[in-house]
Parts: sequence; structure tokens; C-alpha cells
Amino acid sequence: MKRTIIYGVLPLLAVACGHDGDFDATGTFEAAEVVVSAEAAGRILRFDAEEGDVLEAGRQVGAIDTVQLYLQKLQLERTAASVRSGRPDISKQVAALREQIAKQQTERRRVENLLKDGAATAKQLDDIDAQLKVLNGQLDAQLSTLKNNTASIDENTSSIELQIAQVEDRLSKCRIASPIAGTVLAKYSEAGELASVGRPLMKVADLGRIYLRAYFTSDQLSGLELGRPVTVTADFGGGERRDYPGHITWIASESEFTPKTIQTRDTRANLVYAVKIAVENDGRLKIGLYGEVKLDE
Repeated sequence: MKRTIIYGVLPLLAVACGHDGDFDATGTFEAAEVVVSAEAAGRILRFDAEEGDVLEAGRQVGAIDTVQLYLQKLQLERTAASVRSGRPDISKQVAALREQIAKQQTERRRVENLLKDGAATAKQLDDIDAQLKVLNGQLDAQLSTLKNNTASIDENTSSIELQIAQVEDRLSKCRIASPIAGTVLAKYSEAGELASVGRPLMKVADLGRIYLRAYFTSDQLSGLELGRPVTVTADFGGGERRDYPGHITWIASESEFTPKTIQTRDTRANLVYAVKIAVENDGRLKIGLYGEVKLDE
């Protein structure tokens, strides 16, 4: 019985040792995953995304109840309109004073001409100048008051408009949309459920931009550089394997202990460096799929 076990293990060791030289590192495929969470609280009225759906970035796929926010916006718009209605019409309110000043100026020119001919006195001209001074002072004071009132009303209106903008922002956050173009990997909520701020609704990943996260030992670092081409072999199971061209896009600045599920060329090494390798996905590569890396010469 013992001899049978030994004979059964030896072929496996031979295969493992022979296969060990065919790659420089191994890892699993991953993609940029985004968990889309609710940005508003309320009942989910619609949620059309399903697992496996391909979504466009920013396209609405659901909505959270917005009735109260919409009513709040209407109320603020009515308030803003009421405040604006109290804005004074400066030109109309000072029209009477301007007309009096114009008449006094006409009278002054008449008296000034009469004074030249000796038909009027200097006192008459001084009286008109005094009246003009009073009228101009009244005009300046009224203009100042009206401008201050207008500025105050404009400030109040601006404050209300900012509140309206805040409500509109909260309304926009009631839309459920993916910030990236990608595939729905998981759906965590359904229409009719109550959403709270921060509650996960779905997970989306861009499977068109997929990476292999592989681990290299410290003695391999000298041969790694950003942009270096490599050959990635994806293992689909059942003996089906396919090679893909790739290039290094990221190299970890710090080492870490070898993950238990990862093989390296030197399995005795305790510390390894993570490396991301970009691979063009032909539609067959999936997240979590096992892959091997061979550094191109």
C-alpha cells in the first residue's frame, strides 16, 4: 500500500517540476470593480439593471423616490419669485425727482438770462441753486436707499437659488447610474426596497480592461519595467489554454508575503512583489481566472 502511494506521487512531482520552468510567475485576472451605492434615502421606484447587463457610463438604470425633494424645490422657487417681486424699479421711483430737478434747471437758465438783462435779482438765482442742491441731495439719498434694497433682495434671491441648486443636486443623486461603462457583476437591491445613503446597490466592472495580478520574487525585479511586453497564458480548465500578449502597467513599491494561492518560479521565496499586467480581453477572460506569465526576451 505504501509503495502504491509513492508511485502515485512521483509522477505528480515530475509534472510540477517540469511545468515550473514554463512560466515566471502566476496570478489571477482582475478588473476595476466599482460598487455603486445609494446617494439618497427613500424607496427604490425602479431598478432595471440585472447581473450580466452591460451598462453605459452615466446611463440611468433606476430611480429613488423624489416626491418630497421635488415639492421642496417648488416651494423654494415660489419663495424666490416672491422675493424678486419686491425688487424696486429704481428708474420709476426716482422719475418724479428727476423731473423736478429738470424743471428747476430750466428755471435757473431762465433766471440767469433775466439776470443778465437786469430783469431778475441774484437772490432769485441763489434760491433756485439752493432748491437744486436740496433736490439733488434727495435724489442721491433715494438712489442709495433703493440700491441697498435691491442689493439685499438680490442677495436673498441668490441664497434661495443656492438652496434650489442643493435640492437639484440631491434630486440628481436619486438617479441610479453606473459611473463607468461595464458589466453588472452583482445586484444587491430590488425595486420596492428602501435605500439608505451608502447602501450598495450593484457592483460593476469594466471587463474590457482586464489585468493579471501576478507575483514576482525579488531576484526577478531587475528584469521588470513598466511597459515591458510579456506573454500571458490563461488556463480555462480542462486542458484548454490560450496565450495573450500583455504589458506591465504597475509594479508594487513594497513586498508582501507570498499569497497561498500563488506559485512563483522560486516557491521557497517568502516575499514577492505584485505586478499588474494589462491584457486585451477577447471576451473569454473572466475575473478570478488563473493565468501564467512568461517574460518576453
